[in-house]
Amino acid sequence: MAGIATTGALAPRISFGTIFRRFWPATRPYRGRLLVSLLLVCVGPLLDTAQIWMFKLLIDDVLVPRNVHAFPPIAAAYLGIAIVQGVGSFSDDVLSTWLGERFVLDLRTRVFDHLHRLSVDFFDRRQLGDTLSRLTGDIDAIEQLVLSGVTQTLAYGAEILLFTGALFYLNWQLALASMLAVPAFALGARYFSARIKDASREQRRRSGSVTAVAEESLGNAALVQAYDRRAAETQRFHRENLGRFAAEMAATRLEALFRPLIELLEVVGVVLVVGVGVWALQHDRITLGGLLVFVTYLTRLYSPIRGAGRLSNTVYAASASAERIIDLLNHQPEIPDPADARVIPPGQAHGTVVFDAVTFTYPGAGRPTLDAISFTAMPGQKIALVGASGAGKSTLGKLLLRFYDPDIGHITLDGVDLRDLELASLRGNMATVLQETLVFDGTIRDNILWGKPDATGAEVVAAATAADAHEFIRALPDGYDTRIGQRGRLLSGGQRQRLAIARAMIRNAPVLLLDEPTTGLDAASAQRILAPMRRLMSGRTTLIISHNLLTVTDADQILFLDRGRITGAGTHYELLFSNPSYAQLYRLHHQPRLQPEPL
Repeated sequence: MAGIATTGALAPRISFGTIFRRFWPATRPYRGRLLVSLLLVCVGPLLDTAQIWMFKLLIDDVLVPRNVHAFPPIAAAYLGIAIVQGVGSFSDDVLSTWLGERFVLDLRTRVFDHLHRLSVDFFDRRQLGDTLSRLTGDIDAIEQLVLSGVTQTLAYGAEILLFTGALFYLNWQLALASMLAVPAFALGARYFSARIKDASREQRRRSGSVTAVAEESLGNAALVQAYDRRAAETQRFHRENLGRFAAEMAATRLEALFRPLIELLEVVGVVLVVGVGVWALQHDRITLGGLLVFVTYLTRLYSPIRGAGRLSNTVYAASASAERIIDLLNHQPEIPDPADARVIPPGQAHGTVVFDAVTFTYPGAGRPTLDAISFTAMPGQKIALVGASGAGKSTLGKLLLRFYDPDIGHITLDGVDLRDLELASLRGNMATVLQETLVFDGTIRDNILWGKPDATGAEVVAAATAADAHEFIRALPDGYDTRIGQRGRLLSGGQRQRLAIARAMIRNAPVLLLDEPTTGLDAASAQRILAPMRRLMSGRTTLIISHNLLTVTDADQILFLDRGRITGAGTHYELLFSNPSYAQLYRLHHQPRLQPEPL
């Protein structure tokens, strides 16, 4: 597996305004609560300003003149402000967390749904691990940009406005002196933000690459161990992590340098103001309480200014994640539903399938995979598509499921071009047993119900019985509630195949597609699934894709494909005498050992 590309995809750069406009509409369902949250955010700085002012009153009206009688109302006011602050802080924390998590939940679901609308070709060309990294970490970062970023900006803005107003109210000369450090804050934040964004873009890309390598390698653990590639895979994983480490350190160095520089500016500003304040106190231009509270306001003012600088860095870093999500959302399905789609209710199609001069070439391929393919499958008829590997058999199945559209020609179901048919209608009238038996890490019952989610328990048992699966299911520890592990690894290949047959059986669709149904099974396992396979095909339009001719000898019609063309059509015995290529392929499989009987 060495040499496999592992670099995460780099998303195109997008301006902050474009990113914000793209995701802000997602907050529409809960803008009422967002407004309440923003009001709470503004109330907090107002209460902080009032609470600090209480110290001035305490010093100037109580401590300096030693007026004990003025203390109770000041203490009561301070206590009241603290209570209101506590209630407001609790409400703001709960509400802001609800808003943030709900935004992430809805956006992650939206992106996940969008991914499932994309053509299968998208997943063939993209690393799954990188896509998963975008679906998790990158979406979390967008919330910091759209919601947390807005609320924190408003909070910092309110604090800056109120504290600055209090400073000028106390002494405008000192206030002007304190403003000297603000431009330096702004310039420092602007300088570092752009560089932190670049570092964050590389950091997120590297994180996606690490996830991609881990997902690919661990998903092929059996292959890695069989070929003793553990050391090579560990080195590959380490190499990607080194890249992520370097990107992480680059971003950290920038942030670590930004923090002490801003703190140095803050100290210089405070020292300057204190020096001028001592002079003003000496000349009776400010009271002791006023000076102490002024310095308190000033230090609190630098905090939101410093926070705004950090926030800009966070926002720019989050925008790098947003670019990766927008890159996913900008990919549109290559096989969309037509605007005025025809609808055939699930299970209601008659089942007439027609391929009319179909030609198809995979993107980037040098020659057509299918060339002028024409045939008709009537309701209840069994059509076998056979040929050597690479002849184009499975591509016919992908076109029938409309994973792709033909370049030339038409495919129709009951006379309706598949391009004019709603995708849900097309696939709702088809049951499929794929070449790779795909199951999910759930229970036996869950996997059978994939074929018909609203089926009853009796229907599940009936489908399993018809698929010759009931007996082995009943012998499992928890019967139909037994979990089968990721990709069904706790079951044998034959058991997974019978589970797939039960899933297709319960769907009861008029069109059945069998793509290499005995691939990967030994002769005994293949022999055992033949009876349930026959029951599944009974009364349905069936297309059997197979390279093993011994499983399709009793088909109503056999189409022999060679390099994307139909070079022979007829029954098994007709092709044995009329098509030398078919006869040769049949002899390759006709061995004296136990073989599957014809379907």
